[in-house]
Amino acid sequence: MLLLLKSLTTLHNMENQQLFNLIITVCGVLAGWMLKIIWEAIQDLKDEIRDLGREVHADFVRREDFSDAVKRIEVMCGKIFDKLDSKVDK
Repeated sequence: MLLLLKSLTTLHNMENQQLFNLIITVCGVLAGWMLKIIWEAIQDLKDEIRDLGREVHADFVRREDFSDAVKRIEVMCGKIFDKLDSKVDK
C-alpha cells in the first residue's frame, strides 16, 4: 500500500512537472511570436523612415536655396518699386 501511495505521489509530481513544462513552452512560443511581430514592425518603420527621407530630399527645397530665391525676389521687387517711384515723381 505504501508503495502504491509513493507511486501515485510520484505520478502526481510528474504530471505537475509536465504541466509546468507545457505552460512554460506555450508562454515561450507566444513571447517569441510577439517579439517577431514587434521586430517586423520596427523593420517596416525603419524602411518607411528611409523612404520618407528620400522623398523629402526629392520633393522639398533646401532652406539655403529658398533663402537665395527669396533674396533675388526681394531685389527684383526693390528695383520695380524704385522704377514705380521714379515714374510717380515725373
